[in-house]
Amino acid sequence: MAALRHNQGMTNQRHNELPIGVFDSGVGGLTVLKAIRDALPCENLVYLGDTARLPYGTKSPASIERYATQAAAKLQDQGIKLLVVACNTASAVALGVLRSHLAPLPVIGVVEPGAAAAVAVRPGGRHLVLATEATVRLAAYRDAIRARDPGARVSEHACEMLVALAEEGWDGGEIARSIVRRYLDEADCREPDTIILGCTHFPLLTNTIQEVAASGVVLVDSASTTAEAVQHALRSDDACRTTTARGTLRMLATDGATRFARVGGRFLGQALSAADVEVVDL
Repeated sequence: MAALRHNQGMTNQRHNELPIGVFDSGVGGLTVLKAIRDALPCENLVYLGDTARLPYGTKSPASIERYATQAAAKLQDQGIKLLVVACNTASAVALGVLRSHLAPLPVIGVVEPGAAAAVAVRPGGRHLVLATEATVRLAAYRDAIRARDPGARVSEHACEMLVALAEEGWDGGEIARSIVRRYLDEADCREPDTIILGCTHFPLLTNTIQEVAASGVVLVDSASTTAEAVQHALRSDDACRTTTARGTLRMLATDGATRFARVGGRFLGQALSAADVEVVDL
């Protein structure tokens, strides 16, 4: 399908009917997609999970940038009006490159909204970021938070096992609590004011993390804050759909439609079948 980009010959109404594109390395970004659907139920959406090459979190920056650029180009070819990088690792590594390559298409990542929300909740506070190896290695949240609040103290801790817990549905119970407790004990931040869920898988573990964390700690979910950023961007550009009809949803994956549907249903909050997922090449 040829790209349908907004230009002077395209009416606003036609442009506004274009879908919002969302991509992640796998199914984790469906938590962001769900938040966007909840906030903007009338918008059309197309989601791409690069399941053939996940996880991004353990790859080199060069590989992550290449994968993210290819995924974004695939969605642009579908004809989209805004791109959401629903992957903390890709947001940390490739957001600037994507914005440059895709301009004037708006591109929103998940790191900046999450950082802004944490600063708003606890100015000058102590923030603990739970994320993947690559996001931690690049200090993405540390830089984003300190750019907004130089007095903030930020610690980042890699929690790769939480990704597996979320995908296997082991988000509650003693095993999950023990693993979360181990990560929090090992983190270089004993008494945080906020815990930032710096991976799109981690919202599934919200209840367990809140149980284990000290009372009074505020959990910041980048999925909901990213949805707010998308809503603001569309309204600012007068690009919202002008209808009360519920928007459509297409789901694309680069491999494993059956597993995508089985695991992704938990992230999206609804049952999916392999027939709901179109397998594509990048």
